[in-house]
Amino acid sequence: MTSEFIFYLIVGLIIFNFFLESILDYLNYTQFDAQLPSGLQNIYDQEEYQKSQSYKKDKFKFGVFQSLFSLVLILVFLAVDGFQIVNSIAESFSDNSIVVSLIFFGILFLGSEILGLPFSYYFTFSIEERYGFNTSTVALFWKDKFKSMLLSIFLGGVILGLILVFYNYVGIDFWWYTWILVATVSVLLNMFYAKLFVPLFNKQTPLEEGELRSKIETYASRMNFNLKNIFVIDGSKRSKKANAYFSGFGSEKRITLFDTLIEDLDDEEIVAVLAHEVGHYKKNHIIINLVVSILTVGFTLWVLSLFVSEPVLAQALGVEEPSFHIGLVAFSFLYAPISLLTGILTNILSRKFEFQADNFAKATYKGEHLVSALKKLTKKSLSNLTPHSAYVFFHFSHPPLSERLKNLENNS
Repeated sequence: MTSEFIFYLIVGLIIFNFFLESILDYLNYTQFDAQLPSGLQNIYDQEEYQKSQSYKKDKFKFGVFQSLFSLVLILVFLAVDGFQIVNSIAESFSDNSIVVSLIFFGILFLGSEILGLPFSYYFTFSIEERYGFNTSTVALFWKDKFKSMLLSIFLGGVILGLILVFYNYVGIDFWWYTWILVATVSVLLNMFYAKLFVPLFNKQTPLEEGELRSKIETYASRMNFNLKNIFVIDGSKRSKKANAYFSGFGSEKRITLFDTLIEDLDDEEIVAVLAHEVGHYKKNHIIINLVVSILTVGFTLWVLSLFVSEPVLAQALGVEEPSFHIGLVAFSFLYAPISLLTGILTNILSRKFEFQADNFAKATYKGEHLVSALKKLTKKSLSNLTPHSAYVFFHFSHPPLSERLKNLENNS
């Protein structure tokens, strides 16, 4: 294959992905005004339903503009040999290949962040603000962005630097070492993310003694689920949307409740939501997802090792001398179809796990409380009650609400 063929293949894949996503978004858009499924008509009153429709349509229009902007930007960047320009800038700072790669990716990262800031700002302070979700301040927005960038630069730089060291010393066998590194980091992040990184952005406090904590501990004890770490996070400082999540293993496992969740749901509904999360743990979903993720990364790295040194990849991006960072960029474009397939399979597995966790919550607690909690959370977030089946297939990690309620109703 020639570099010219690879270049047009990359362009073709970018355009294909854009049209695929545009078609899926449009199909989903056509369902916005569809008749509500049975059992969902009582979630919204007429005014609230109109509000949810407007919210979905505004997000759709915003997404179309953002996607079109990104498409034009990357095609223009490729047309003017943008990667060659960035590579030349990086090479002007150092002769060391590792330093050049770090500077190269640093420039791309900063450029991407800067170009994405107006979209993020508009979404937060226009769309989310308009529909009553945003509670963040402008100062907090910029503070979050600054912290996120520093954290990404530090962690990304350390991990990328180690990968480059592996590549320089062992060549194409670097993928083994990188796989071990990524697997280790994944496990450590799962174990200690809530303890080490969440405090950089949010305040976490132990759930105070009282009726809610007593009900949670009673349920956990009945399930032989050793749970001492129950925390409340101040999610309301940024958004009125509610959430809860489970993290960690062994003595580090913890349940984190958003303060908005405690405000929106009653105690029985909160325990039902936590029963769902305990179901994920008891069914080994967390371990399975971690293993699947690690295996997927390993496969990706192995495929990368076969092509990253190919001169034709660098030449396709307008760079004469092959290098790890140019090969990685070209590979990321070419790997898109496989990434799309693995994403679909991962979502199918995730939706199956959600049904299982719902069933666990119903069997071990009270299904009617989980039903009412799901309805309240859906209403609060103005969620789409009529997603297109194709959009669900490609993008949903959770089943649509109508399917979850039907499963809870039918599963005895």
